[in-house]
Amino acid sequence: MTVKERETAVRVAEHAGSEFETKYMRINVGPQHPSTHGVLRLVVDLDGERIAGIKPQIGYLHTGFEKTMENRTYQQGVTYSNRMDYLHGFGHDLAYVLSVEKLLDAKVPIRAEQIRVILNELNRIASHLVFFGTGILDMGALTLFFYTMREREKILDLFEMVSGVRMNYGYFRVGGLSKDLPEEFVPAARAFCNEFPRMLEQYATMFVKNDIFVNRTKGIGVISKEQALDYGLTGPSLRASGVPLDFRKAQPYSGYENYDFDVPTSEVGDAFVRFMMRFEEMSESLKIVVQVLDQLEEGPVKDPDRRISLPPRSELETSMEAVIFHFKLVTEGFHPPRGEVYVPTESARGELGYYLVSDGGSMPYRVKVRVPSLMNLQSLEPACIGGLFADMVVNIASMDPVMGDVDK
Repeated sequence: MTVKERETAVRVAEHAGSEFETKYMRINVGPQHPSTHGVLRLVVDLDGERIAGIKPQIGYLHTGFEKTMENRTYQQGVTYSNRMDYLHGFGHDLAYVLSVEKLLDAKVPIRAEQIRVILNELNRIASHLVFFGTGILDMGALTLFFYTMREREKILDLFEMVSGVRMNYGYFRVGGLSKDLPEEFVPAARAFCNEFPRMLEQYATMFVKNDIFVNRTKGIGVISKEQALDYGLTGPSLRASGVPLDFRKAQPYSGYENYDFDVPTSEVGDAFVRFMMRFEEMSESLKIVVQVLDQLEEGPVKDPDRRISLPPRSELETSMEAVIFHFKLVTEGFHPPRGEVYVPTESARGELGYYLVSDGGSMPYRVKVRVPSLMNLQSLEPACIGGLFADMVVNIASMDPVMGDVDK
């Protein structure tokens, strides 16, 4: 019996003067629960084993990053952006610097754009690997987690080679990059690209063809195209419901229009397809990385405009003008003209963009981040209601929420 049928039965019984009454059991899941993928609390109304109502309760990881960024210079904002989505930090950094660069009308060198795309797509793969490892772990399968973490560690080795850290990279800068790639990066990246397709075949053997995984996800948590649009769903979960929206194609940025890749889409909209969207996207991201590595140009990695970028360190020993520019940029920052901007980008979880308002000062007057996890999380309602309580965990995993992305 569906939820609507049960509600109709209750109304008929009440009208007939019967004492029949349905009482739901309300339980709290989280905020300290491994399957909620962070400090998420869900208030769930149960009718037996079926979910009659579900409401996400957020705010347990509130950081106040938006307000903090309004009290920092534009360049200092990069310190905070990557901490919102710690699984796809380069995606947040890219979205932020693109908005500031639009305010400034900055001229980012081609090499800097290409390196940004390489790191962003590798980070997308790393994020999807965590999605698969933890998602399958929620269903009781342990093995795949170790395989996905093995490949993710290789990607983090590349990030450490570039930025010096394995998390919260802070490598992008308004106008370009903090520094150029080390010499050993390109050969190491090519070695990973050559090896990863074989790893994808292993994953396919282990879970795509696994009867337990297929039975736990097929037909579970179906979200129609209309529901997906009504709830503001974006990213792979939206494309799983039949809407082929990918901002790398719809509104290209950072040179994505120069690369050949597909946007996987399906009309089914269940948990199985939401998993498969990410699986197929890893292949497409790898395809992009290989193309960029083949086209990687030599040249500068910073906008030469001294109002934006720090002068080369070598000039500080011979030029007083360079010292003055360096001092002013570090202590005061630059002053974009008055205005407001928003640049939509495609993160691993969906549409991500920074709405910035400038009043002409060295700090943004307003920072508002359009994060995908917040929008995707509310789609648990149409996915879960009417389904089994045991399937709720699968639906949460298939939405791929990051709570730092939600609470910000």
